[in-house]
Amino acid sequence: MMIRNTRRLVAALSLGLFAAIAHAQATPAGLWKTIDDETKKEKSLIRVTESGGVFTGKLEKLLDPTAKPDAVCDKCSDERKDKPIVGMTLIKGVKQNADDKAKWDGGEILDPNNGKTYKVRLTPIDGGKTLEVRGFIGPFYRNQTWIRAE
Repeated sequence: MMIRNTRRLVAALSLGLFAAIAHAQATPAGLWKTIDDETKKEKSLIRVTESGGVFTGKLEKLLDPTAKPDAVCDKCSDERKDKPIVGMTLIKGVKQNADDKAKWDGGEILDPNNGKTYKVRLTPIDGGKTLEVRGFIGPFYRNQTWIRAE
């Protein structure tokens, strides 16, 4: 009887641990590989971090061999103007949605190619293996799917 209860306890703890690991992976936090919309080639690595419930994302590395490693955001109109794109914060102020815990929003994302910022929504999918990134202004939006790199 005692062995049977111990096995049940171990099984329950194992399932709980698995669920916690799966939940931890189903957040926007991590290193993400972006894919170019037109060429479908790997474009960059973005590291999304969380501090105090707020998520930010920095461009960590350019993967496109034709990209200039010292490129700056010459079209930005805020404090990021003429600053290097590598190391730049592209995602700011994102928090978990109060009504839908599977989504993170409320912040903004910068497109360094045109210098424009958009509202952003991040949705981990496929158990956190990919991240749907939606940038939008009003009813107009564009989705990208980023792939977890680590």
